[in-house]
Amino acid sequence: MTGPSDRCWAGSAPRGWSPLRPWPGVSLLLHRRSAVVGVVLLLVLGGVMVVSACVGQTFVSPGEVWRTVRSGAGAHELVVNELRVPRIVVGGLVGAALGVAGALVQSVTRNPLASPDVIGVGHGAAAATVVALATGVVASPGAMPVVSVAGGLAAAALVYVLAWRRGMQPSRFVLTGVGIGVALSAVVQLYVTDSELEAAEQVKLWLTGSLNGRGWEQAGPLATVMVLCLPALVWASRALRPLGLDPDTAAALGVRVDRVRLGLTVLGVVLAATATGAAGPIGFVALTAPQLARRLTRTPQLPLFNAALTGAVILVTADLAARTLLPPLEIPVGALTSLVGGPYLLWLLGRRTETAR
Repeated sequence: MTGPSDRCWAGSAPRGWSPLRPWPGVSLLLHRRSAVVGVVLLLVLGGVMVVSACVGQTFVSPGEVWRTVRSGAGAHELVVNELRVPRIVVGGLVGAALGVAGALVQSVTRNPLASPDVIGVGHGAAAATVVALATGVVASPGAMPVVSVAGGLAAAALVYVLAWRRGMQPSRFVLTGVGIGVALSAVVQLYVTDSELEAAEQVKLWLTGSLNGRGWEQAGPLATVMVLCLPALVWASRALRPLGLDPDTAAALGVRVDRVRLGLTVLGVVLAATATGAAGPIGFVALTAPQLARRLTRTPQLPLFNAALTGAVILVTADLAARTLLPPLEIPVGALTSLVGGPYLLWLLGRRTETAR
């Protein structure tokens, strides 16, 4: 949420920004609208989480939810502490990770239609996880994020190597990622076809992208990865600024554009792949969350913090709808986000076409 300069003096802040001095000798610029939007998104996220913890086949009042969470016991201990709360936490973490990953990838490629799935990250994570599930290599759910990160990093590295031609052109990077994604999708389908029935059903269930049955075993590794990535995210919020300039201009200012792009891409890959390992491939959250956050904040660059909050709100809300729309049936949240995200993608494509004219 810092602005174009990390140092400012009284009366020198641009319109819409306020000087902030967290400690002596350090001055920052705070974008007021981004701060307000962040607070509102936090309140909305908290409200959706409370509603999700209360609503289901068994309704639990907010007061009873609070008492059950605080005491760890009670008549609704199984429903609240074992089923709903861990699932809500995983949904919030996965949505936040996908929102930030989408913002990083879109900033690197300078394309609002790009996302970790488009450049093959989601497909790489899915392929590695599916192979591990089908072959029985993964015995513990807690190891799933590790496998997914390895697959996502491998896919992204392959895309980067194949797309490199005396520098990194965002358009070539995206097209190469699409090609690698198609090839990895074929690998997934091959394993699903040739696997035994039980393993194939497990793989198909995972590929739909669902928070059903997700708990602290998935939340712990994902939260750990996100905490470890916090210093890198602070660097990323600063590194994104010169990427909005022309590459030649940024290079003239001393920015090593290719290295910055590589670092931001690796960070986005790690977050997206870990989220995929926790909940399966969930489409369109990484695509829509950064753009919605940017429209809300009206900032020149994609806001990472607000993109994370927007992604969390989208996924927790979508999971609540997936649980309650057609009781007692449950819609996989990945199918629901794709159902809503498809028309959004078409609208975005149409808008870009009109702009190009």
